[in-house]
Amino acid sequence: MKAIISHDLDHITVWEHLFRDTIIPKYMARMHVELLSGKISLREYTLRWSDFFKNKWQNVDELITFNNINGVPTSFFVAVNKGVGLNYSNEAAMLWIEQMQSRRCEIAVHGIEFDNAGLMLNEYQLFEKLTGQQNFGIRMHYVRNTEKTYQLLAETGYTYDSTEHAYKNPYKIGEMWEFPFQIMDGWIIENYKSWQSLNLEQAKINTIKLIDKAHEHQLQYLGIDFHDRYFSHSFKTWLDWYMWLVDYLKCQKIEFINFNSAIKELESAQA
Repeated sequence: MKAIISHDLDHITVWEHLFRDTIIPKYMARMHVELLSGKISLREYTLRWSDFFKNKWQNVDELITFNNINGVPTSFFVAVNKGVGLNYSNEAAMLWIEQMQSRRCEIAVHGIEFDNAGLMLNEYQLFEKLTGQQNFGIRMHYVRNTEKTYQLLAETGYTYDSTEHAYKNPYKIGEMWEFPFQIMDGWIIENYKSWQSLNLEQAKINTIKLIDKAHEHQLQYLGIDFHDRYFSHSFKTWLDWYMWLVDYLKCQKIEFINFNSAIKELESAQA
């Protein structure tokens, strides 16, 4: 089994959310709940205020650097559309896309449209125009989907998708590869709540169980989604969890790979 680690870029700045959505008040409520429940330290609480006033809600550069040091190919899903609490501009996105490209990251769409063929095609063509890429994948924001989403994505022209959460090996829908993923940071640490509900040791135990489950299902690729925003001492449990996870996978002799390299392996095996 090999591991495909990818990152969703959901936020870039704090101010992109002003008067547009409810992300900021939810953020304030969440950090107070986590402090009062003992899930975060006073230092983390203070650092979150610091991030707020620095207008910095992304850690792209820091995460790429860590991945490079540890031999993890960096794959980002970046939006070119707004919706569901995702509000950064294409201008802001392109500043980071250009840096990702210069550092040889794999870049795909963080999709908003999931059930309208025309709007999905517009999103695809806009990403293609802005990035200059011709073969790329997608993951839906909040992994939203309907029974027709995957077929529509294939018909739109995506090379791959990684929206499905399932213990399945990659499979093809038309010419598109579907890469189901199994582990997401929020599902682990928040444990299906709206705030951190597990400590680091609990998160490690639950993660190992999921990795063992992937082995039991004889998966070729373990899919992991970690959001760059949490690669920060402002979210120490998340930061420590990700660093531990990369080290744990290395100790288990699980190789890291990105989507495009995995596709080459799969298609070579089929030839």
